[in-house]
Amino acid sequence: MTTALITHPDCLGHITPPGHPERVARLEAIHDRLDAAEFRNLLRLEAPLCGPEHLLGLHPQSHIDHISAKLPNHGLSSLDADTHLSPGSLNAALRAAGANVMAVEKVLGGEVRNAFCAVRPPGHHAERNRAMGFCLFGNAAIGAMHALEVCGLERVAIIDFDVHHGNGTSDLLWNEQRALFASTHQMPLYPGTGHSAEIGAHGQIVNVPLDPGAGGLEFRRAMLNVILPRVEAHRPDCIFISAGFDAHSRDPLANLMFETEDFAWATEALCDVADEHCSGRVVSTLEGGYDLEGLSDSVAAHLEVLMRRSS
Repeated sequence: MTTALITHPDCLGHITPPGHPERVARLEAIHDRLDAAEFRNLLRLEAPLCGPEHLLGLHPQSHIDHISAKLPNHGLSSLDADTHLSPGSLNAALRAAGANVMAVEKVLGGEVRNAFCAVRPPGHHAERNRAMGFCLFGNAAIGAMHALEVCGLERVAIIDFDVHHGNGTSDLLWNEQRALFASTHQMPLYPGTGHSAEIGAHGQIVNVPLDPGAGGLEFRRAMLNVILPRVEAHRPDCIFISAGFDAHSRDPLANLMFETEDFAWATEALCDVADEHCSGRVVSTLEGGYDLEGLSDSVAAHLEVLMRRSS
């Protein structure tokens, strides 16, 4: 089998104000990096638009309607100080969510062993009733719920190593006993959530805050001592990764000091758990990462592991 790379040109149509960190150039840098010969064996697929049947499992119609009503005919509009819309933003967000649905179907259908969704806008800050933190819809959570509700899985796990806490994923899955959500993130930092005492309605949410300045050693300890044992105990039928790369030492938005090899190590470790519990099934989706070199190098390292594990 192979690894699927799922993306769509519409994700380049989500325009943000000049100087905004979540910009078109992020995805362009990733595409440029993945044009290299070592990635020629990726199965490249175009993401579909996410249908309402998938969105409405987590977001109410009022949330979708609010975004649609704020969508400008030209120029930009703002949902909050960080989260902006251009005429192409809704389609981009629907492709980002749809990529996760497609990834689940391809992985669970046995067409590929694992998949990476190179999409924007990201999703892990989008709460049930609120778009925020650059995010419109809960992309990874939508994929996870599709796996549970439509594909018939009994348990899933989402691991989020973005530097910011995935408050949206936590909110969307707070009451979902079948979905473990585990996160490492810098604290204090936006959005201010992610304390270790936040454990979800069924104790299925695991937060491991890291101090500013923490690096790969602290990250690996958090994974080895807390997160990986909890994932193994949950025995997921599929592992989802909210793959944010803004904990990289080069990133301008935070103060963690991970290096590219730390993301590769985490990917390898999660693939080990996936091999043990769910036939290697991994669905990964892009979250943050705002230094273009750090981002593209980290995505490449992440995909190199996924490709090696799928061969």
